[in-house]
Amino acid sequence: MTDELRAAAEAWLSEDPDPDTRAELQALLEAGDTVELADRFSGTLEFGTAGLRGAVGAGPNRMNRVVVIRAAAGLAAYLKANGLTDGPVLIGYDARHKSDVFAQDTAAVVRGAGLDAVLLDRHTPTPVIAFGIRHLKAVAGVVVTASHNPPQDNGYKVYLGDGSQIVPPADIEIAAAIAAVGPLESVPRGGDWQTIGDELLNAYLARIAELVPADAPRELNVAYTPLHGVGRLLAEAAVARAGFAVPAVVASQADPDPDFPTVHFPNPEEPGAIDAALELAREINADIAVANDPDADRCAVAVPGPEGWRMLRGDELGALLGEFLLSSRPDGVAACSIVSSSLLGKIAAAYDVRYVETLTGFKWIGRVPELVFGYEEALGYCVDPTAVKDKDGVSTLVRVLEMAARAKAEGRTLLDLLDDLANKYGLHATDQLSVRVEDLSLIQTAMANLRATPPTTLGTHSVVQVDDLAQGSAALPPTDGLRYTLSEGARVVVRPSGTEPKLKCYLEVVIPVQDGDVASARTAAAEDLAGIKQALSTVLGL
Repeated sequence: MTDELRAAAEAWLSEDPDPDTRAELQALLEAGDTVELADRFSGTLEFGTAGLRGAVGAGPNRMNRVVVIRAAAGLAAYLKANGLTDGPVLIGYDARHKSDVFAQDTAAVVRGAGLDAVLLDRHTPTPVIAFGIRHLKAVAGVVVTASHNPPQDNGYKVYLGDGSQIVPPADIEIAAAIAAVGPLESVPRGGDWQTIGDELLNAYLARIAELVPADAPRELNVAYTPLHGVGRLLAEAAVARAGFAVPAVVASQADPDPDFPTVHFPNPEEPGAIDAALELAREINADIAVANDPDADRCAVAVPGPEGWRMLRGDELGALLGEFLLSSRPDGVAACSIVSSSLLGKIAAAYDVRYVETLTGFKWIGRVPELVFGYEEALGYCVDPTAVKDKDGVSTLVRVLEMAARAKAEGRTLLDLLDDLANKYGLHATDQLSVRVEDLSLIQTAMANLRATPPTTLGTHSVVQVDDLAQGSAALPPTDGLRYTLSEGARVVVRPSGTEPKLKCYLEVVIPVQDGDVASARTAAAEDLAGIKQALSTVLGL
């Protein structure tokens, strides 16, 4: 172990206020674990548009009280430097390890900086804070959450007073303010923050209850899982206030548990994550199964079909909600991210609703002016942007139940509605190739190789156009990604994940439906997507 590494670890020990991470770091020093120490002290957890996210542990490259206190001090300095002081900072947290402690540290630092702080009095779904920022006229909001990341992670999500997640240049300026924070003992802290609970939750629930018309059908048998997260109580209350029967809940996943013992990854998109919900749905002969991710900002839906239960892809649910919400021809804008299906644009055009594409992430979708509906394929949906300018798994769940109940009242299902979309607009089928890596440099190398030698064909399709998204455009800010426009309406987008060590590739094909034969179109689409995926995998070399 180098003297420099030991000195860095010992300096950290001297100011770390958390006995747990101090003991952990002391044990690593005594064991002489150079590899682990080097990983923790070789860099810092970078603050960006996703805030902070990483494994909980000691060191600047981990999530811990030192990192959080410095982040809160940087945020407070940014707010004061920009005159954003006429209102509180609203702070919420999920049920992950240390979330409540990190939230209290944030409140203390905000008060120490002379700003007002309002702290939720219980762990709460992320959309409540996005709602509460505007409801309380807050100048900013913080949610301590790692959303659907693995159990060892935690994170720090920042919103500004418009209720949207931060985007450049705010993230860069906050990061600079964090870097300028001195020793931890120099950061003033107060203890007189406000707390809030039922008042905010009831306002949020009252808003959701207004979304469903009084005369809408409500007969529906529902299975639900919060995936060991914080969504259950609020989801049950929202469903009940909207007039639906409370869903049957997966007992083994009903209560918050930061270790997520029944799932490998607490992400509804991951294979097997909603198996328990599907099992419950079969047992109770449910009409629909729904799931929230651990902080309840995402919503997953599964339905029974001829071949058994299956989960709807994010783009399928996005299209269903798009048709459902835009058919009333609202005066506003529909939006989805560049990695989502092109179908929403066609639905919007059919109802004379304006449409825009954004970069990936609700930090971009949520701030679209005059937004009436937005989604991205990673199970994120904004169905009430007037109230919540972010993805919201609870209000989405209620709108999905309304949509499913209306279909049931007509003797139909969500699968029938998907067939309607295919017949009306052509079958838009999507898939994803996702490669998880241990070494992030592999992703950088893969992207560099694609830029240097772009493919000319993918599957049976020729590559018609290559857009390097890093160049930006009049419509989109620059981002690390490549978009391939293929022949016959197909498309591929390749980009590094913003929150996980993954390279993600998003595939879409468009298949015309002949004589109402949607089944044949689906078979053709599956074969087409498989060919593109295989070719892309070969090109990537990962």
